[in-house]
Amino acid sequence: MWIHNTKEFGELVRRKRKALGLTQEELATRCGVGVRFIVDLEGGKPSCQLGKALTAAAEVGLRLGDISNDRTSTEQPKADEEGPLSQIPNFRTP
Repeated sequence: MWIHNTKEFGELVRRKRKALGLTQEELATRCGVGVRFIVDLEGGKPSCQLGKALTAAAEVGLRLGDISNDRTSTEQPKADEEGPLSQIPNFRTP
């Protein structure tokens, strides 16, 4: 499965959490974070802290890795119309 943005990542964490029968409160406790962080993460908030997001992913059994050199993978990522960094705020003036 290819993850293209924070919303897809959050949805995947949510699905895995629910499959494990964990509540948001239980996952938050296991990760050492507040429930608000889990709510934001699962909601796709782009500014969630990466370290905490990776901890939550690991707690629900997700493992992230770079598969860009994996020649056995036949699935290609979809073209991202807005670009891979489109969710990062841009503070430049036009």
